[in-house]
Amino acid sequence: MSEKDNYQPVYIMPEGTQRNTGKNAQRMNIMAAKLVAEAVRTTLGPKGMDKMLVDSLGEVTVTNDGVTILREIEIEHPTAKMIVEVAKTQEDEVGDGTTTAVVIAGDLLKQAEGLLDKNIHSTVIAKGYRLAADKSQKILKNMASKLDLEDKDTLKKIAETAMTGKGAEDNKGRLASLVIEAVLKVGRKTKDSFTLDKTDIKVEKKTGAGVEESEIIQGIVLDKEKVHSGMPERVRNAKIALVDSPLEIKSLETDAKISITDPDKIQSFFDMEEAMIKRMIDKVSATKANVVICQKGIDDLAQHFLAKKGIYAVRRVKKSDMEKLAKATGAKIISDLNDFSAEDLGKAGLVEQVQVGDEYMTYVRECENPKALTLLLRGATHHVVDEVARAVDDAIGDVGSAMKHGFVVAGAGAPEIELSKELKKYANTLSGREQLAVQAFADALEVIPRTLAENAGLDPIDVLTELKAAHDNNEKWAGVNVFTGKIIDAWKEGIIEPLKIKTQAISSAADVAIMILRIDDIILSGKEESNPGRKDESFSD
Repeated sequence: MSEKDNYQPVYIMPEGTQRNTGKNAQRMNIMAAKLVAEAVRTTLGPKGMDKMLVDSLGEVTVTNDGVTILREIEIEHPTAKMIVEVAKTQEDEVGDGTTTAVVIAGDLLKQAEGLLDKNIHSTVIAKGYRLAADKSQKILKNMASKLDLEDKDTLKKIAETAMTGKGAEDNKGRLASLVIEAVLKVGRKTKDSFTLDKTDIKVEKKTGAGVEESEIIQGIVLDKEKVHSGMPERVRNAKIALVDSPLEIKSLETDAKISITDPDKIQSFFDMEEAMIKRMIDKVSATKANVVICQKGIDDLAQHFLAKKGIYAVRRVKKSDMEKLAKATGAKIISDLNDFSAEDLGKAGLVEQVQVGDEYMTYVRECENPKALTLLLRGATHHVVDEVARAVDDAIGDVGSAMKHGFVVAGAGAPEIELSKELKKYANTLSGREQLAVQAFADALEVIPRTLAENAGLDPIDVLTELKAAHDNNEKWAGVNVFTGKIIDAWKEGIIEPLKIKTQAISSAADVAIMILRIDDIILSGKEESNPGRKDESFSD
């Protein structure tokens, strides 16, 4: 027997483990990323198409919102999940531009594939992409225009641009006006800064009317009805109590029994419970409150006493709505009725129960200088109103981002072509192989105007040629009009976006592309060994 025959197999990973290394692993990763980008690419721009997503329960979503599509489809491939994270980051940071970020990430990897075929090492490509991404931030900052926070016309154009190509497009003028009013009302503006908490704008959706009937409520709309029929339908000059504790008898924390030996004491027990509830309502009533909004439950007896005193009440209101009501009305949320006074009440001009469709809702409106309010969106079907809500959410994100960071750029593919042109100039100043990676980065950015043209049924080569010629002629805002196929000045046409959309999309796309390019080994773990009798032969000799 030779010495070779004495060797035993060496197990370092569980049986069933799959492994791909080197270029094969890179190819797999790039293919996965490109497939995710292709899934959303046809939704980009004013002429982008919609996707119908049907989940395991048969729920249907019709949308062209990139992050919604990627959240709804169940993606298994680990690299594909990394691309989805790009969309989520873009959504969290800006609220719009998710499709742009994913499409750029996909094309960065597509361009890298060509460089890998030329035997350029992935670390060289990654270094070139990092240089290009850093330079892109500087170029975009120099390219952008300062936003005047008082310029409502420009703000409206930003909102309309965000909604173009989505389900709300036919009514984008009206919706944009609502968005601007809402953002300016709840945003916190100082001499040289602006901050917006998007959660201060509650977006309430209701079917049964046209999108044009959407309205802004100077207060909060609750998807709740009054708890007792004897309560008033509407309350003028409302004094509102926000209660975070149940208006009912507290149940004991532990299992316990109350033994009553004398039948006569049963009634006194009930009387005592009734007296306790009455004391609660008397404490509320003593503050002159005429509206009670409770986060917890309200006992049937408590409902009766409230109705007798002419107090309007709703129960089981969400915590987030309670916080918005506090901001809108100036009320303090009360957890202990023993520490409740008239100073804790909020004010509203009107609280009323309104029938919307076949449901009743409570409107808290006419709040004075509210720091939270409601956008009530209407639509013929819930699919329509859901898509309108997504479009409005993008518009709120864009306007808030533009006002917070103070810089804007034109859209229609103009900044990508201008950035591509400047990056190619920068590439010529480099001497190493990184120059090729920077050029590839610049070429990848052209995917945005090319996709805009393709989705509009235009010839992408003709469009790109004309765009490049215009930018070489120092027309930095030259973009494509997808409706006519002509080259336009996107700024003059009112196609304006916040700078943050572009800087965040390019930063996120470059980061994920670099991370994926640096992976040369994919190990998919096998199942754990089910045979307990087998010894662990890892590293045995």
